[in-house]
Amino acid sequence: MRVFVTGGTGHAGSYIIPELIAAGHEVTGLARSDTAAAAVSALGAKVRRGDLEDLDGLKDAAADSDGVIHVAHRQDLLPSGGLDAVAAAELPIMLAYGEALAETGKPLVAAGSIGSPGNLGRPATEEDPALPCGDEHKGTLRVRNVVETAVVGLAERGVRSSIVRIANIAHSTTDRAGFLVQLIALAKEKGFVGYPGDGANLWNAVHIRDAASLFRLALEKGPAGKYWHAIGDGGIPFREIAEAIGSRLGLPAVSVPADVLMLPGYFGFLANIVTQSYPASNLITRRTLGWEPAQPSLLADLDNGHYFSAS
Repeated sequence: MRVFVTGGTGHAGSYIIPELIAAGHEVTGLARSDTAAAAVSALGAKVRRGDLEDLDGLKDAAADSDGVIHVAHRQDLLPSGGLDAVAAAELPIMLAYGEALAETGKPLVAAGSIGSPGNLGRPATEEDPALPCGDEHKGTLRVRNVVETAVVGLAERGVRSSIVRIANIAHSTTDRAGFLVQLIALAKEKGFVGYPGDGANLWNAVHIRDAASLFRLALEKGPAGKYWHAIGDGGIPFREIAEAIGSRLGLPAVSVPADVLMLPGYFGFLANIVTQSYPASNLITRRTLGWEPAQPSLLADLDNGHYFSAS
């Protein structure tokens, strides 16, 4: 297939492009700068110059391809407009893809969040839709659910669209800005590794190389209108993650009281995220697409030491 990929120089995209090429696909990556173009080319893909603001250009690129994988987002909008602005900019992009791919049966695979179904009191499955988003959810992760819903809805317009919900923690040897990196930086700054309350809230993780293979499988054979769960480890108590980081840094893992002052005092803007529990299953994904995570688990990756090489 001729596949158009956005976000090809990011953490996920830099694994997705080689994964596609190794499977025999011809890849074109979007690049907004000379640096990005060089990086896309170095991964073995063709380069299409442009950016996420050029909707006509994105439509043309999608129409020229046999399928699209979208893992880019407008990070430049975060400082001024937050998550609301990022989601608002992403929605017309998905609708543009929908126009280009309508009634073709071609695949559109976009990145989503494992938290989009919300806290159900049980492990979320691929059949749980993204929660609706209202004004009361402004500034939260939930605002992006409108993007996931729009992508899945394109199935009704003849697009083989799907969402890959990526685990809370996507880890690898090339992770430079993910959640683990932020937790480690916080621990170094504070002198201890914090976890919220008793730390029993469940988190999940995936090696980004395994996630890349799931994007490929969804592109190649995923049915339309589906959610897929890129989860390797499905339920790790947050305290265990903190303790693993602490053991590598030689710092204690300490409970931060679940208090409106204490949690933001340690975690800052991450306070609302770290307190949540995100149990989730990957059973439907594995059975339907034949996906089997094969890379090191989160705790094994922490034991590898590469996250702490600069410490």
